[in-house]
Amino acid sequence: MKLQIFHETTYTYDQTMRRSIQMLRMSPPKTARQHVSQWQLTLPAKATPWTDAYGNQCHCLVMDQPVQSIVLKAQGVIELMQTDQGEPEGPVPPAVFLRITPLTQPDAAIKAFIEPFRPTVKSRPYLGLHDVMLALLNHMPYEKGHTQVGFTAAQSFAVGKGVCQDHTHVFLACVRHLGLPARYVSGYLNSADQGHVASHAWAEVWIGGRWVGFDVSNSVGADQGHIRLAHGLDYDDASPVRGVRIGGGNETLDSFAKVESLNFTQQ
Repeated sequence: MKLQIFHETTYTYDQTMRRSIQMLRMSPPKTARQHVSQWQLTLPAKATPWTDAYGNQCHCLVMDQPVQSIVLKAQGVIELMQTDQGEPEGPVPPAVFLRITPLTQPDAAIKAFIEPFRPTVKSRPYLGLHDVMLALLNHMPYEKGHTQVGFTAAQSFAVGKGVCQDHTHVFLACVRHLGLPARYVSGYLNSADQGHVASHAWAEVWIGGRWVGFDVSNSVGADQGHIRLAHGLDYDDASPVRGVRIGGGNETLDSFAKVESLNFTQQ
């Protein structure tokens, strides 16, 4: 499956932004199921490439001239292979992803929700976690406008509605509470519902010597048109753009992503 991706993120400021430093994780890696045919970042200044502790491809973008807006563009072609083998261990031992972060701290309500699933997940991890995924989406349906970027798993779970980031954080909180390593993955999704494409997120759990993906927002395994960008303990580790700035006042964020299949040609 060949997919063409276009992603544009625009930051607009109501005052002059004097200086900023941004860490970009907008370059998809080559994996066993993901071949990068071509990829290009269009940025307002030269960025320094580097690799973070998780093995993600990153760029450091420094803006040291006054601006009113910043536009970040990523585009390219990715070929996805048909495989259900999951992802290999990678440079970081799976046990690291047992660590609970402020965004994935389970509260009493989350612990009470996940505890009945413990026997099933222990005896049949893959099927048991699919049961968890379905129950979680039933508890907090996908719906925009009820949560914010900084919401913790406990806050999102209490609201009872959320988006892919919220679903992933709660799922991670549940799985780690059961004693299984789990990590946050950011990326794109080839879906008929384009509302799930921009800054999509899912979870991966270490099962049977591999990382197996779970897309809670769509109730599917994360091997059906999922294009990975980065992974980490939570959103803060894997977000496509994260940074600090001096000046700028209030900030407005506008992000647009589009994924199209190249497997069919027009007649």
